[in-house]
Amino acid sequence: MFFLLLICVPSALSSKAEFDLPLASPIFSLFFYMTCLVLAAVHVIVCTSTENMCFFCSISWMMAMAIMVLIAALLCVLLSVLGKIILKHKSSNEKQSSSMSSWSELDLLLLVGTLGHVLSMGASSFIEEEHQTWYFLINTLCLALSQEMCRKYFLVRKRNKMNTSDLEYMEQTDVYINEIYDAHKKELKEERLSILERFIKDNEKWIALASPGIILICCRLLRPLNQTGVQWMHRSDFGHWLTSSEHKPELSFLVGTCLVMIFVLIQGKCSLVSKVALMFGLLGVYCYRATIGHVLYPWQQDTKDITKGITEARFVYIFVLGILITGIKDLLKSHMMCADYKAKSMGLWEVYSGLVLLAALLFRPHNLVVLVFCLLIQIILTMFIWKILKYDAAQITFMHYWFGQAFFFFQGNSNTISTVDISAGFVGLENYVEIPAVLLTAFVTYSGPLLWSMHLLCYLNGEINKTSTAVAHGCFSYAIIRSLPVTVYILLVTGFRYHLFIWSVFSPKLLYEVIHLVISAGICVTFTVVDKNQVAKSEH
Repeated sequence: MFFLLLICVPSALSSKAEFDLPLASPIFSLFFYMTCLVLAAVHVIVCTSTENMCFFCSISWMMAMAIMVLIAALLCVLLSVLGKIILKHKSSNEKQSSSMSSWSELDLLLLVGTLGHVLSMGASSFIEEEHQTWYFLINTLCLALSQEMCRKYFLVRKRNKMNTSDLEYMEQTDVYINEIYDAHKKELKEERLSILERFIKDNEKWIALASPGIILICCRLLRPLNQTGVQWMHRSDFGHWLTSSEHKPELSFLVGTCLVMIFVLIQGKCSLVSKVALMFGLLGVYCYRATIGHVLYPWQQDTKDITKGITEARFVYIFVLGILITGIKDLLKSHMMCADYKAKSMGLWEVYSGLVLLAALLFRPHNLVVLVFCLLIQIILTMFIWKILKYDAAQITFMHYWFGQAFFFFQGNSNTISTVDISAGFVGLENYVEIPAVLLTAFVTYSGPLLWSMHLLCYLNGEINKTSTAVAHGCFSYAIIRSLPVTVYILLVTGFRYHLFIWSVFSPKLLYEVIHLVISAGICVTFTVVDKNQVAKSEH
């Protein structure tokens, strides 16, 4: 299936953002039935000629036949698509070779970095210290973005100065445009701009040049917050210092500041009702942490009458559900009643805000810093990097994936089961309830990749006016980038099944990858549902 996605990349990332999968003709072909017969014959020969049973003998015969039929069907579809591509591009070798030269340095970095990470999973030490790989990749990405910014503001302008005729023409047009702008809009807009917006507008160049460095500083500050991996796991980190009973006032101040920052960073695109719900929800988060004894109220001197905080947590859950339902209602309205574009954008952002509020409730108190820096980096990338450098949907999808993986480890997660925060599954529950506990634990564990993928959907939906296939390109790119490590790692684990560290290193990593794959499948389904072009095609 991964190879099928891979060979469909040129069609899926084209201007139409669609590719055809011939299902009926390959399945009803002679090759399909011959493949099923060969697989069944090999199964019978292997099981009757050896003393040990194979995998198909350990399952029911119905499931074994279903797997064989699926393998044969996928093989037929794959060969059919591959044959069409070969016939279609038989005489276009020159165009394909020239397209490789159009790749930018950032494209090569994203491709080489992703492939390098996938190949590193063949070593147990790289799996144990995978966070180091992602920290290195996002640091390298920030340096590459800084280089692109310098090239944008310095090298390009120097080249433009050499063209005197073009410069004179541009000056004439600029004078004409500025006269109209000054006469009709400039005064009114400057009156409406706040002090912060005016400062950003006046210093946009220097803020954009400093943005990659600010992101690097944020990532560096997050690294000592939670020690992860195996090599430095025994050392105490800043998170342990904050959560100790002696430093409860410092933690209380930090949690309060982070909750205020979360509200400031995400309330801008929400409706008035969602803003109020978000404000009360974040207030409930602090009350919940104070009730269970993690933080102190400003007037409180010591922790007395510590409870489970069930009432406070359920109070926050009500606001989370309210924000999510409001966002989903706006999305349904935009699809069913052909509402305007703003309703859809606001609905997506409110769903994203509801997930942020849920993460603020379930995170460990010191990890709220991770959530604040996550939102801050997303705003910096959106306002000062992607808006200026104008990357396409595939490049932005890769960047979101990289940062999502890095924030997975910034939370303190690793590839061992011991770092899973089981306590998040009991927030707001009196006793253990299996389904809510599993869902809450999975959410808090993969909240980094999930929040970055939801932000990707919000951003690409905003780019639909410029590129109508942005969401479709992002969905396909995300499916490719998630299928690659899972496919390679399954093959590696199968080859290393007799390795000395199979149960301590490779199997836990396989469990993490499988759960992440399930979440990624749900994300891709969400992308497909939200994509307005897909909805229009299904209606026609």
